[in-house]
Amino acid sequence: MEMKTSVISLFLLLCWQTVLGDSQEKQRSHKPMIRGRDDPVLQSNLLESPCKGKPLDFVFIIDSSRSVRPDDYEKVKTFIINILRFLDVGPDATRVGLIQYGSIVQNEFSLNTFKKKADVENAVRNMIHLASGTMTGLAIQYTMNVAFSKAEGARPLDMHIPRIAMIVTDGRPQDMVTEVSAKARESGIQMFAIGVGRVDMSTLRAIGSDPHDNYVFLVANFSQIETLTSVFQSKLCGAQDLCAVEDHGCEHYCVNVPGSHECRCRAGYQLNEDKKTCSRMDYCDLGNHGCEHDCLSTGTSYICRCQRGFILNTDGKTCRREDICAMGLHGCDHECVNIEDSYICRCSKSYLLNPDRKTCREIDHCTLGNHGCDHECVNSEESFVCRCYAGYTLNPDGKTCKRVDHCAVNGHGCEHLCLNTDESFICQCYEGYILNDDLKSCNRMDYCAVNANGCEHFCVNTDKSYVCQCFEGYMLNDDGKTCRKCADGVIDLVFVIDGSKSLGPSNFELVKKFVNGIVESLEISHMATHVGLLQYSTKVRTEFTLAQHSSSEEVKKAVAQMQYMGRGSMTGSALRHMFENSFTTTEGARPPSAKVPKVSIVFTDGRSQDDVLEWATKAQEAGIAMYAVGVGKAIEDELREIASEPDDKHLYYAEDFTNMGEIANKLMSQICEEKPSREDKCKCDNLIDFQNQANEQIMKITQRHILYGCSCGYEVNLGRLAHTCIQECGIRFHQMNDSRADT
Repeated sequence: MEMKTSVISLFLLLCWQTVLGDSQEKQRSHKPMIRGRDDPVLQSNLLESPCKGKPLDFVFIIDSSRSVRPDDYEKVKTFIINILRFLDVGPDATRVGLIQYGSIVQNEFSLNTFKKKADVENAVRNMIHLASGTMTGLAIQYTMNVAFSKAEGARPLDMHIPRIAMIVTDGRPQDMVTEVSAKARESGIQMFAIGVGRVDMSTLRAIGSDPHDNYVFLVANFSQIETLTSVFQSKLCGAQDLCAVEDHGCEHYCVNVPGSHECRCRAGYQLNEDKKTCSRMDYCDLGNHGCEHDCLSTGTSYICRCQRGFILNTDGKTCRREDICAMGLHGCDHECVNIEDSYICRCSKSYLLNPDRKTCREIDHCTLGNHGCDHECVNSEESFVCRCYAGYTLNPDGKTCKRVDHCAVNGHGCEHLCLNTDESFICQCYEGYILNDDLKSCNRMDYCAVNANGCEHFCVNTDKSYVCQCFEGYMLNDDGKTCRKCADGVIDLVFVIDGSKSLGPSNFELVKKFVNGIVESLEISHMATHVGLLQYSTKVRTEFTLAQHSSSEEVKKAVAQMQYMGRGSMTGSALRHMFENSFTTTEGARPPSAKVPKVSIVFTDGRSQDDVLEWATKAQEAGIAMYAVGVGKAIEDELREIASEPDDKHLYYAEDFTNMGEIANKLMSQICEEKPSREDKCKCDNLIDFQNQANEQIMKITQRHILYGCSCGYEVNLGRLAHTCIQECGIRFHQMNDSRADT
């Protein structure tokens, strides 16, 4: 009575869960034999018993990642073909589609591509292994949105034709599957999940339909996947599983055949005469191994071995005498020579073998006689030569030495004095003069050196005095001596750093130095710049928020302690997290009323595995200044999508990580130019006073012009005869006529 109910349920496709659960329990206690596509018994059984039940829309989703080995990939294809052989394939019966996925999703054929089962089988046999990543969630999304669409051959839902998806995977997905699988099931797709090997069961349960006992399967390896063929035949076609209902007594596997069952053995075993037990096959006893020396049986074949003193040739069968010298264990200092049963060591020309019979010593010709060298004796290959100390040259006798007068034999070009050194010469100047950078000509005294100039960074000589200047990234204060950071303004800055596996640990350390190089140019405090940082791969991790650190030392320490994630590259997810979370007041960003500029520097070294345009655009529209930094294999189009306009100020690229310092300098300069200063006003009187001190030409200009109407921030370039008031200040010079000049 239970079997009748199963068959009726199967044709109506209303009670698959109950039947599938019963069969799975049977499967755990009775493992069926693994059959290949060329097994005549299995082919006969499947071809003679095709499904004649209700039509299906059936899509296979096949894991084609690099972790699936080529021979295992062929076993998956065989499994698919065996499932096809008991399906009633046709436009008005069961329609079959197939996609395979790795880092991308590839549609092999759609539900409406083929009308004949033979054409479907040929397409499966001709599939090519992708051997890339494992984007399972992306494959399920494609199946739901595309594979089961009307355009791809899926029949309308109001026809009530079941939509079946069967996914086969051997690893952990590199993306999220829970949400997209739930949406697929809600859309009416029945999801069968088949895991192979060390697949996480929680992942399979997230994919498969309920109840999981009926829709989720796990086998130890790809050889065992064929054990599920009879299970799916029973559930899809109503065939009776005699292996499950009878006490078959098979030592290894039981497999159903038309009207009965048979025992089969695992690979490397053969069935005994009792047709139930199995014994290991001795492939060497078959007599066709061809081994020159010894044959050794393995589980599924045999290997050849050679006798002591011989090694196996590349043909895997014949043997040759062992090359002891080639083994690298001889310990000879110079040369190893094979003899009949061992080896001997030899030395190169002009060397002698030491008593240990392995190492060599050079023949010391200098110690054998009276060489007569004035300074040094040096052994040559067969004799010796004399050499002189630095600053001396060998006389024609080849033994004595004389000092070299470099000033006499060279066109020294010294303006004042030439002095010999051991190996060359140097120029010197008379008292009261200093040597110029050309190391030949002389100039008068260095005023920076002889005066207590008080310059905070460095001092530059002029004709009669000196001026102070600042390092790059700094600007001179009103006192003309001290310097302040160019980036003394106020910004909220968030770094978004690529931590994907393509980067590598050593390059990740260079990226950390790149970040700290920029941090060093900023004034970081509660009142000035706030800095936060995200690291991302397949996930996004907040390393620290804008509110977390209040000094550059704290930020640099936090950056140095970052741990490399080293997985995929989901740049779009990182941009979304930055946009939605990083610039909130909760994480330390100043409120909009404070009008503090928001800046994000996004670093990547390759193509993102998700879309970046949507969240980059939202960030730009929200007023966040987006800087894109790409290295190596970074994609230019993605960098342009991330960067704010114009590109020449917000997009930076380097072919390798050796140019990161140059990018950091350009970024610091650009951020310095665009950010507002904390000083809202300046006094132009200070500007005029400083110019009068720095250059007499400024004094002449100010005597002929009147500067008025200034109350703003300013900066001075000491290398030019000019001054600039910046921001909101209006500078107006009025030429005074001769009559007004007197007043």
